[in-house]
Amino acid sequence: MQYISTRGSSNPLTFVQAVLEGLARDGGLLVPKEIPDFSGQLNRLSSLSYKELALEVFTPFVDGDIPREVLYKLIDKSYNVFANNEVTPLKFLDNITILELFHGPTLAFKDVALQFLGNLFEEILKNNDIRLNILGATSGDTGSAAIHGVRGKERINIFMLHPKGKVSPIQEKQMTTVLDKNVFNVAVEGTFDDAQSIVKQIFNDLEFRDKYHLGAVNSINWARVMAQIVYYFYAAFRFREKYPSTEIVFSVPTGNFGDIYAGYLAKKMGLPIKRLILATNENDILYRVLETGEYKISSVKSTLSPSMDIQIASNFERYVFDITGQKGEVVAQKMKTLAETGKFDLTAEEHNATKSVFLPVRVNTKETLETIRKYKVKGVLLDPHTAVGVAAAEKSGFSQVIALSTAHPAKFSEAVVNAIGEEPSYPESLIGILDKECKCETVKNNYIDVEKLIEAKFL
Repeated sequence: MQYISTRGSSNPLTFVQAVLEGLARDGGLLVPKEIPDFSGQLNRLSSLSYKELALEVFTPFVDGDIPREVLYKLIDKSYNVFANNEVTPLKFLDNITILELFHGPTLAFKDVALQFLGNLFEEILKNNDIRLNILGATSGDTGSAAIHGVRGKERINIFMLHPKGKVSPIQEKQMTTVLDKNVFNVAVEGTFDDAQSIVKQIFNDLEFRDKYHLGAVNSINWARVMAQIVYYFYAAFRFREKYPSTEIVFSVPTGNFGDIYAGYLAKKMGLPIKRLILATNENDILYRVLETGEYKISSVKSTLSPSMDIQIASNFERYVFDITGQKGEVVAQKMKTLAETGKFDLTAEEHNATKSVFLPVRVNTKETLETIRKYKVKGVLLDPHTAVGVAAAEKSGFSQVIALSTAHPAKFSEAVVNAIGEEPSYPESLIGILDKECKCETVKNNYIDVEKLIEAKFL
């Protein structure tokens, strides 16, 4: 399997090279040249455990770069740390099925990909006798999941940027209370989009990138997306056991487009998904582009679902590459126009291609709170991001929807208290976390300052 850039100007890479590079050297995102077809294997795959299914999904993408038996050991190690044996179990309600993605060590869906990526990095670095400085940005959950995935590992430093004061207190503490010597938390005086922009600027500084052996854990890294494909297959198989003849519809709370892009790939691979509901909060750039065909950046609004407070959805570029017919030069021009003007347009043909796949639904703060209250009465406590997805599912008009539950409600206790007037129960891992010792450095919204920090802490 070869990996190519969405902007068409980088040489093809192997899987291991793509994982280590993270971002393509022409500034684009790496994607597999071909998407495997699983449509004739669904019956066989449906009986597999989560780990066995992950092995089958990963195998064609890894394409022999890692021996199959080693790949399974990495999968087994990654998901043994989850609190539920199913890894991503389903909870069936009346017209909503909740896909619980928060049973990993940091209680968020990012664990599904980042526990695997941390172990994958360790295996690759050991086999190639190299070191890596991981650089990433987080709107909340990626940071803690990535840090927990690589903390204490040899040959790896991690520098994780987050927008200062714009993640939940629990999210911040899950990152900054990890005191391992290879972990560096960096608070950026700006938004998540600013932090993400800094990461891309540094990766595009090829001399610096090579000198300091930089690697990526954000969803710009292909392995992140690959790992998330699995739970769409697993959820659909379990759903069909209960509802054999019901159409499969997923509702995905969406900020950076990575999670829902994994669902899109599952559909391309042959999973019979009727529609992917793209659920946004007031930061609705993805809603607007799917409704109008114009991708236009506006100011970031602070909401109860801070992990979705994003205006530059990086992974949308991967999807644009697909609907342009994999024309890297067209994508490169759109991204250049975006950088210069703050917007770009889909053609009528490109816009029409989105309509059979995605249903965009916008959910405001009032609707988010109402949904948390409504489902508390039903015996299910939702975090605010999940509530956006559930509310969108209810507004969609579909009679049965699988809604992705992306985080444990205790990570967003302020929103829960706002909705129901009481604190959520806290898992053992979060008890007392707000009082623990922290380690974090603050930088201005400037990539040069982050480069200086990496230089000072270089392995």
